[in-house]
Amino acid sequence: GVMSDTVKRTLKRWWTEWLRSVLLIVLVITSFRSAIADWNDVPSGSMKPTIFEGDRIVVNKLAYDLKIPFTTRRILAWDDPRRGDIIVLYSPADGKRLVKRVIGIPGDTVAMIEDRLVVNGEPVSYQPLTPGMISGQTPGSKGHFIATERLGDKPHAVMIPHGTHCRPTFAPVEVPGGSYFVMGDNRDQSFDSRYFGPVSRNQIVGRATAVAASVDPERNYLPRWERFLHRLR
Repeated sequence: GVMSDTVKRTLKRWWTEWLRSVLLIVLVITSFRSAIADWNDVPSGSMKPTIFEGDRIVVNKLAYDLKIPFTTRRILAWDDPRRGDIIVLYSPADGKRLVKRVIGIPGDTVAMIEDRLVVNGEPVSYQPLTPGMISGQTPGSKGHFIATERLGDKPHAVMIPHGTHCRPTFAPVEVPGGSYFVMGDNRDQSFDSRYFGPVSRNQIVGRATAVAASVDPERNYLPRWERFLHRLR
């Protein structure tokens, strides 16, 4: 009886002094990741040459709004995604988290003619790749050419394939209110709004701002040091 009481007191003290603190720390960390900032592993090449497979990107969840932790319900909103922003979103097709670039905002009309975007009737500008825009050697660019695409005042690199590929042309699409038209920078290997349509505002998790770290899956996951802390644009 005495030993049992001692064990009970020890377990109670262990719970109150240690386990409860650990659980509180875990709750704070997970709430922080859910509502404020998070990271996202990138398993595919749909955003090359901007983001590579093996990049781990930083997601600013306060870029546009504040959500209730563990939900997509907004408490406050202070900004909206803009053309050219790289965002993390939940796919309307299957709910998976995707990384894409905003091409059209509410009210825009977006079309593509032979790999050239047309936004609100104006062809988007394409120029040779700007030096220094890509950090590190661009993998898997054989059979493609890389150019600088300018959406408003936000130039960024895109990978455009030679020859026939997925959806190089599509008819004008009007982006509904509260929705965004998104595409991958790798125009040949991206499941995006060309297939699942515009994305509603509440499915957007946040804005991708930088590469925190990067490993190369094709080289035994060796670090790509030049990609660490690389700012995305």
